[in-house]
Amino acid sequence: MNIYISGLNFSTTDADLNDLFSEYGEVSSARIITDRETRRSRGFGFVEMPDDTAGQKAIDELNGAEFDHKQISVNVARPREESSNGGNRDRRGGYNSRRY
Repeated sequence: MNIYISGLNFSTTDADLNDLFSEYGEVSSARIITDRETRRSRGFGFVEMPDDTAGQKAIDELNGAEFDHKQISVNVARPREESSNGGNRDRRGGYNSRRY
């Protein structure tokens, strides 16, 4: 089960996330998402748990809980959606005129 966690403290590490979720079962991976340019946390992450029952228990008990001085939201991660424009939008939401 892939789990999405938002509202994380910017100082939370992958290891912190792993420790938190390992209380509910085996954790395959835990990662904080970082900004590509600054390498700083973006305040959310993902945890992969192979046992769906343990994953659901973690979601049920951790959603809305306080962790590392912040209230976190924990949900089943939705599949990543493909961009309808082939990823050709720039950061401001406009279209990039460069050709690749």
